[in-house]
Amino acid sequence: MPEWTWEYTGYAPADERLRESLCTLGNGYFATRGAAPEAFADDVHYPGTYAAGCYNRLVSLVSGREVENEDMVNLPNWLPLRFRVRTEDGSAAWFSADADELLEYRQTLDLYAGTLTRRIRYEDADGRRMRVHQVRLVHMGDPHLAALRTEFTPEGWSGEIEVESALDGEVENAGVNRYRDLDGHHLTHVHTGAMEPDTVWLRCRTTTSDIRVGMAARTTVTGPDPLASRLHLGPLRVTHLLHVPVTAATPTTVDKVVSLHTSHDPAISDPLDAAVDNVAAAPGFAGLLESQQAAWEQLWRRAELDVPGEAGTILRLHLFHVLQTLSPHTAELDVGVPARGLHGEAYRGHVFWDELFVLPYLNLHFPEVSRALLNYRHRRLPQACRAAGEIGRAGAMYPWQSGSDGREETQQLHLNPRSGRWLPDHSHLQHHVGSAIAYNVWQYCEATGDTEYLQTKGAETLVQISRFWTDSAVYDPGRDRYSIHGVVGPDEYHERYPDAEQPGLDDNAYTNVLAAWVLTRTLDLVRALPEPRRRELLENLGVADGEPERWEEVSRRLTVPFHQGVISQFEGFGDLAELDWEGYRARYGDIRRLDRILEAEDDTVNRYQASKQADVLMLGYLFQPAELTALFRQLGYEFGDDLWHRTVDYYLHRTSHGSTLSAFVHGWVLARNRRGEAWTFVREALEGDVADLQGGTTGEGIHLGAMAGTLDLVQRGLTGLETRDDAVWLDPVPLPELSEYGFSLRYRGHWGVDMRLRHGRLRIKVPASCEPPIRVMLSGRSLTVAPGESFTLRLP
Repeated sequence: MPEWTWEYTGYAPADERLRESLCTLGNGYFATRGAAPEAFADDVHYPGTYAAGCYNRLVSLVSGREVENEDMVNLPNWLPLRFRVRTEDGSAAWFSADADELLEYRQTLDLYAGTLTRRIRYEDADGRRMRVHQVRLVHMGDPHLAALRTEFTPEGWSGEIEVESALDGEVENAGVNRYRDLDGHHLTHVHTGAMEPDTVWLRCRTTTSDIRVGMAARTTVTGPDPLASRLHLGPLRVTHLLHVPVTAATPTTVDKVVSLHTSHDPAISDPLDAAVDNVAAAPGFAGLLESQQAAWEQLWRRAELDVPGEAGTILRLHLFHVLQTLSPHTAELDVGVPARGLHGEAYRGHVFWDELFVLPYLNLHFPEVSRALLNYRHRRLPQACRAAGEIGRAGAMYPWQSGSDGREETQQLHLNPRSGRWLPDHSHLQHHVGSAIAYNVWQYCEATGDTEYLQTKGAETLVQISRFWTDSAVYDPGRDRYSIHGVVGPDEYHERYPDAEQPGLDDNAYTNVLAAWVLTRTLDLVRALPEPRRRELLENLGVADGEPERWEEVSRRLTVPFHQGVISQFEGFGDLAELDWEGYRARYGDIRRLDRILEAEDDTVNRYQASKQADVLMLGYLFQPAELTALFRQLGYEFGDDLWHRTVDYYLHRTSHGSTLSAFVHGWVLARNRRGEAWTFVREALEGDVADLQGGTTGEGIHLGAMAGTLDLVQRGLTGLETRDDAVWLDPVPLPELSEYGFSLRYRGHWGVDMRLRHGRLRIKVPASCEPPIRVMLSGRSLTVAPGESFTLRLP
């Protein structure tokens, strides 16, 4: 099925890091990059294995300052399996794609089965030719298992080969060049061992977080019995060396089955014992492959997405990587949404605001995963409240970057690779992350009808975020309005006013409008709570009399700045200088990272009307036009199509798209405003990672929010799908390049609600069940679709 495969033909060292990221295999518990099993970490290859939520903290000396960072840890490498023709004097070199003559080299990622296949045909220095066929999996059924099958077929000769299978604990975090001045040695107390005849093990722990890791590998041969088998225990690496007879044109198979456990796992005593027991009980490769295929088939049924053509293939790849990072296994873990997946070390594996783009998709397919991700935030609510208190504010101030315990993990310094300078980083002032968390709570509960969550953990989260915004709002009697000072918006380029001593901006429009929305929804929720629960909630959180009234006052009087008839990104944005966009494009070509270009010129992007990514336009992603109009009117501002169209046009010409999220948000907004231009941005969003449009960043880890966003663009953006007021609302927009699509949803107890758009007709089919009918709202019409029924509607 070509539409279910992703293939690379030929070996290209310059593209290896990109391919490794896009060929990563995972199951929501751990993932392993698609590196060659015989490869070591170097300038071309970077093997990496990462377990969700496995972080460690280190202190580094940078530019004379001690800098503390917490990283998602690169765990011991389970992949190593290298081979060579055995000679009496041991002079033959181990196979290397970088050294041997490659006659054929092909990698195929099977999305449907969750496997990575590598086909090699090569000739060594002595003229011997061999075919090698490898299949790898990280098991979606048992989240602790992985396996590698390697099949050797000599061409025109017989003899012996040496095969070395290993577990390698001599690893560090070194996958991102600009972090290489930072300490990356996260593992300590590495011990190795073996259990005859075919199993080796390795255990270690992280240096600060003290997470214990256990790994075991069983290596067996199918075919002639090995002539020799030796287990070697090194201090950091344990190997199983096999001398295997091979015969011309006859395949010989070596299978490696691996188990990984950590001390974070539930229901275990010791990670190493669990790993050894699990690998001993694991079936052979054929059995693992069969159950792997069955597990993935179930996932694809629940997450069905049918889009024809090249766009459909890319969307399936995006969905594949979302599911490998956030699978049903994730629902059992205390983890958030890592911005770069479990695919690499960029952003140090931290959790930003990407669930804002991921949860809308998961809500309607895997709501149990969404709830677990919201629980990650709720467990860290006390830490967010302490953070607010430390700066003299009430409520909860969530960190821009989160890791293990919810403290602020945003780096104090960041490196500009263009200038080589380490610069202060003020992106921790992106307090809008709290509003994104509140938005996610509300959207999850609307999609699922989970009133129990909304009235308990959800209510606690919303109230504390609302208290932070109310306490952050400063009253200006001259304007009779409230302002929020000292923040950074989603744009990220602008961290301060030109020549200002202190970082931060005033009245970022996105921040203020979203804060008003959070306050309004919190009031709606508190007023709708059953009286006993409302009293309990306010007592437990220490909400004083009069606080809700203040929430309402601020929600109606927050400032939204304007200039030249458009919404200002922040107060004073219109006073900044205009940038010579064409001049910079002519000089540099790719100016996505305009901030780095200007800093290297001893200038600063803070001086210019230039945005990294969608900021004001994010409002058009979060809210339908009617809701956005109501929000502005609530704040005392007129809002209409003309204002919004002018605003969209204004920022289209002043955005460099230095984030993969930007193209997807612009495509979403333009699909409803300037349809003819939407596809340019949608296509860029689709190709962002597969073509590595950010210039080398995908090799450090995929962009999970952008990938999930493209899925949601089809699911909600093009259909206008909303789940609110106990109904499914639809307002489709035709986009010629994506005019046919289908997907299934899980909505309030209905599994597999099927929606298909074709030839201007939308079909809705609800599977038979005992659940109540679904109310659908479309173009002012209301209809009810009962279980077992389907309707086909002609779109206006």
